[in-house]
Amino acid sequence: MATIEIDGITKRFGEVQALAEVRLTVADGEFLALLGPSGCGKTTLLRIIAGLETQSAGRVRIGERDVSDLPPRKRGLAMVFQNYAVFPHLTVFENVAFGLRMAGASKERVTAQVEQAAALLHIEALLKRYPAQLSGGQRQRVAVARALAVEPAVLLMDEPLSNLDALLRLEMRAELKAVLEAAGTTTIYVTHDQTEAMGLADRIAVMQAGQVVQVGSPSDIYDRPKTRFVGGFVGSPPMNFLRLLVEDGTVTIGGLRLDAPAGAPSEVLLGLRAEDLTMTQDAAQGLPFELRVAELLGPHVLLTGTVAGQSMRAMVPAGTTSALLKPGTVLHLRPDRERMSWMNDEGIALEARP
Repeated sequence: MATIEIDGITKRFGEVQALAEVRLTVADGEFLALLGPSGCGKTTLLRIIAGLETQSAGRVRIGERDVSDLPPRKRGLAMVFQNYAVFPHLTVFENVAFGLRMAGASKERVTAQVEQAAALLHIEALLKRYPAQLSGGQRQRVAVARALAVEPAVLLMDEPLSNLDALLRLEMRAELKAVLEAAGTTTIYVTHDQTEAMGLADRIAVMQAGQVVQVGSPSDIYDRPKTRFVGGFVGSPPMNFLRLLVEDGTVTIGGLRLDAPAGAPSEVLLGLRAEDLTMTQDAAQGLPFELRVAELLGPHVLLTGTVAGQSMRAMVPAGTTSALLKPGTVLHLRPDRERMSWMNDEGIALEARP
């Protein structure tokens, strides 16, 4: 079993607290993404799991073992870094074989494991080359193959695709997901890219200021954010938030009246995804939206404007009549009432939608 239990991990650098009592469990064979902005503590947490940093408090368990005080080589894990970290003086074969040779594996096992890992990553034809003869994507495949060749109980990945261009990231993301599903290795993947996290992970742990603020499946994180931070960080464009007053259990925006959640405070935040707004001719069913900018984005047009003096974005089909999309035009946008998120004035969800 390669379950990972992170129990109350705290990390301080002098007076700076990088992590604050983080608790998290990763199931055997699960792919978990640690998602958050730069400086939120996700890489520090990964390095503590790897044994490259020492926690100030808390414990790390892998399977049945408490590995909190063990050196990295005794933790039964492998790590893939952002900068590839391949050895320029070794061939691809020797790079992939490096961990096996360090572990004293037999020649036969080295050959078998290298060939198996190379086949998974589609680099069989590159085994005799040196890193200088490879593209960035090929070098990243070598780094992943080297990690998988030692058959680790746990694979840790620190933003491994961030140095690749956009098209190559898309290709590598699909390949990486297929490879790790085939390998069945418990994986923790650090990224600031919510597209990577949504596309790759079984579950996502969103981090903010050294804490895990929400853990769930990609659909849970996207559809049911527990805080304004999560709703604003996950999604492109980010979730819209309107600050509204509650009177007699309802909020009124233009001609549209919406029932607030039971027990809602006098002021609430209404969260709406851009794709959950549709144009309507019925003013009583739509938000009065004053258009400022319309941007064609392939199959959609991204609209930027204001509702009740507050910024909002919406997506409409690309075929929408251009005469309707002139700056200054007031449109009416009907929200999908089943997908609205209600939060208090501090940005904490008031209720979880089913």
